[in-house]
Amino acid sequence: MDMALKTARVALVGNPNSGKTALFNALTGAHQKVANYAGVTVERKEGLIRAASGRTMSVLDLPGTYSLRARSPDEEVTRDAVLGRLAGETPPDVVVCVADATNLRLVLRLILELRAVGRPMVLALNMYDIAQRQGLRIDLETLSAELGVPIITTVATRKRGIEDLIAAVEAKVEAAAVEGENRWSSPDSAALRHAAREAERIMKACVRPPERPDTLTGKIDSVLLHPVAGMAILFVLLFVMFQAVFSWAAPLMDGIEGAIGWIGGLVAALIPDQGGGGLIQSLIVDGIISGVGSVLVFLPQILILFLFIIALEDFGYMARAAFLMDKIMGGAGLHGRAFIPLLSSFACAIPGIMAARVIDSRRDRLTTILVAPLMTCSARIPVYTLIIAAFIPSRTVWGVVNLQGLVMFGLYAAGIVSALIVSLLIRKVFWRGAVEPFMMELPTYRLPDPKSVAFNLWLRAKIFINRAGRIILPLVILLWVLATFPYPPENATLPAIDYSFAGMIGRALEPIFAPIGFNWQMVIALIPGMAAREVAVAALGTTYAIADAENATGLLASTLSAQWSLATALSFLAWYIFAPQCVATLGVVKRETNSTKWTWIMIGYMFGLAYLASFVTYHVAVALGGG
Repeated sequence: MDMALKTARVALVGNPNSGKTALFNALTGAHQKVANYAGVTVERKEGLIRAASGRTMSVLDLPGTYSLRARSPDEEVTRDAVLGRLAGETPPDVVVCVADATNLRLVLRLILELRAVGRPMVLALNMYDIAQRQGLRIDLETLSAELGVPIITTVATRKRGIEDLIAAVEAKVEAAAVEGENRWSSPDSAALRHAAREAERIMKACVRPPERPDTLTGKIDSVLLHPVAGMAILFVLLFVMFQAVFSWAAPLMDGIEGAIGWIGGLVAALIPDQGGGGLIQSLIVDGIISGVGSVLVFLPQILILFLFIIALEDFGYMARAAFLMDKIMGGAGLHGRAFIPLLSSFACAIPGIMAARVIDSRRDRLTTILVAPLMTCSARIPVYTLIIAAFIPSRTVWGVVNLQGLVMFGLYAAGIVSALIVSLLIRKVFWRGAVEPFMMELPTYRLPDPKSVAFNLWLRAKIFINRAGRIILPLVILLWVLATFPYPPENATLPAIDYSFAGMIGRALEPIFAPIGFNWQMVIALIPGMAAREVAVAALGTTYAIADAENATGLLASTLSAQWSLATALSFLAWYIFAPQCVATLGVVKRETNSTKWTWIMIGYMFGLAYLASFVTYHVAVALGGG
């Protein structure tokens, strides 16, 4: 290989909310992969770019940090990667420090620390368009001279300055810049004061504030951060989000279900149903297509949920929502920073648990991890949707509110309230003391970029579809085998599944769950649901022998409404609010806490809470006539 075109390693470093990940997406596009760093569960995002010269560059998106003086696992990874001492990672050839141009003071201390490390560096001054609109005047030439690094202005969401940034990075590589001496050491209080004075001096020399201060942000914050109006707006936003999950997704779900039915019918017509062909047809149509399709049909609801979360985060509202919730969460024994991990858990508990690494205190981080699975993740949506559709009529109440959406909102609220109660009990039982004070930088308001939002939704859809292929497909095949074999005897009078392995397992476990109103078919659905909650829908379809792929979801809902009582349905929903039905989540808890004890404590309290809630719900509903 020509050494002049050797592959370069580039590390992106920056504060949280600096637009670093948006810049990473603009640089790498779809050419990226996500994994974990060796030995830890910190997410590792790497992508490839090709410069105009043909050189390939490997770009690493490091976790956000305010300083190399690491206080959390995420920040430790960033520090060690920059210093070249992260196990299994090659030191970067060039460091790109991503700075929010509207809040340069915040990042200057990090830039000074990175300069002390001695690696070749480029400063990407991101969100430069917003800084210009606000009237900030930044003397780029003087700033570059003060810091001793080239500066490229960028607008990552619109891909402005990307080519210039790539060229500047390549220039550093081509210069074969010899690394300077690493003069960095963990700063003491005197060094921190000196860095603050130096940052202030540079700000005065290079940045002039706008002649007219930005009053729009203040006016918006006066409403969104108001203790009464702000909380009301947050509540309304969450309510609208859950209404949308139910109402907006319906036409798309009908379309997907119709397409799955058409594919199932086409495959059934191509495979004979006589002899061995009948068994193959059953496996493909009734097992694979119907099983996986019954989960994929809920993709629109999951994407609508992500649409709200991504758009609100890009707008700058999420940090403000965390600020609003700090007092409530502090009263329940949770750190204010726990709001973002818990909100992320609405999509999936795994990234929510991993996001708890931003909390410095170990006990606050551990409390957040233990309650994060109580948030209603997207994998619960298929189960909730099925049961609600079967037992809750689709009608409007109070003139504007969809009753099914209202019930869905209630299930989400139950998870939130239970998380607050459990966190308070954890603090009372395991440790006492005040929660650490909450400090968070409020990002500048900016309109979400449609292309960036669409790209992130596409990534989420790809993850969900990959999950359907890697996890759900093998499970539905296993379920089909358990529900099909052995064949019933010739003189059988019961449904075929009663004689299968699935029927045997379900009936063996049924006495344990009978007090909470579960029958053996429901017990069967819980077993594969431990690997992925949403598989319970396919499992119920298999155990109730729903074979019509085109109308599978509707037929299953009708079957459940005919065979379950309302008390049983409510008990099943209560179980799914609390039970830790996800092995992957339990594995992440074990790795994040590095403790088998805390993992078993979480498993024990969640299963115990699920059984108790289902027991109370079932018997109260029966007493009220729902049995």
